[in-house]
Amino acid sequence: MSAAPVAALAALLVFAAAWELAGSRGEEIGRAAGRTLAALSGGRARSFAEAALRLGIPQRLQRAGLAERLSVPVVLVGKLAGSGLGALAASSLAPVAPGRLALPVALALPAAGFLAPDALLEREARRRGRRLVNALPDALDLLAVGAAAGRSPGTVIGEIASGTTGPLAAELAVAVARIECGASQVEALESLRERVPVAEVGALAAALERSRRYGSPLADQLREQATSLRRDQRRRIEERAAKAAPKIQLVVALVLVPSVLLIIVAALVANSDRLLQGF
Repeated sequence: MSAAPVAALAALLVFAAAWELAGSRGEEIGRAAGRTLAALSGGRARSFAEAALRLGIPQRLQRAGLAERLSVPVVLVGKLAGSGLGALAASSLAPVAPGRLALPVALALPAAGFLAPDALLEREARRRGRRLVNALPDALDLLAVGAAAGRSPGTVIGEIASGTTGPLAAELAVAVARIECGASQVEALESLRERVPVAEVGALAAALERSRRYGSPLADQLREQATSLRRDQRRRIEERAAKAAPKIQLVVALVLVPSVLLIIVAALVANSDRLLQGF
C-alpha cells in the first residue's frame, strides 16, 4: 500500500476520534484549540472568530452573497481540509519531483489547498458583482422615473427591492432595512458601497448623496448613468464576440474540417473496389 492512502486513512481515524471526544469534552477541546491557535499565530489570534476576521472570511462571504448559506466555521474547516489534502498530495508528489522542486512542491500544495476556498469565494463574488451590474440600468431607470415624479429615493429603492429578484434586489433590501431600523441614508449607502465594492454602485451612491446634500436633479443623473452602463455592457458584449470569432475558426479548422475529410476518405475506402474496377 502506498503512503498516500495510509495517510488518508490515518487522517480519517484522527478526525473520527476527535469527533467522538468533542461530544463529551467539547468545551475543553475548544479551549485547547484556542490555545493552540494562539500559539501558532504568535498571540495575534486567540480564537477561531479572530482568525476568521484576520483572514477576511466574513467579508468574502458577504461579497459572494453566501453569508446566509455558509458559516465562517464551515469555511475554516474547508481551508484546513484543503490544506490537509494538499499535504497528502505533497507527500506523494514531492518524493518523485526533481531535487530542487521537492521543497517548493511540499510547501506550495498545502498553501494552495488552504487558499482554495478563498479563491472560490472571490470568483463567486466577481460573478455576483457582474450579475448585479447587469441589473443596475433597469433599476436606475425606475429610480429616475420615481425621482421625476417627486417620490423619495428610499421609497423607490424599497419597491425595487421587493418587486425584483437577484443580487441587486437583495443588497437594496439590506439598505432599506438599515434605513427602517434608524440608520441614515448616508450610512446605508456607505454600507452598500462596502458590501458591493464596484464602481457602478459607488456612482449610484454618490448621485443619491449629491442630490440629498445639494439638491441637484437626480433623474437626469440616473438616466445618464443607465445609458453609460448600457453602453459599457454593449461594448463588453462586442469584445467577447470579437474574441469568440478566432476560437470558432480554430474549432472549424481543427475539428470540423478534419472530420469532413475523414468522412470523405472513409467513403472512398468503402467504395475503392468500384472505383478501381473502372480503370
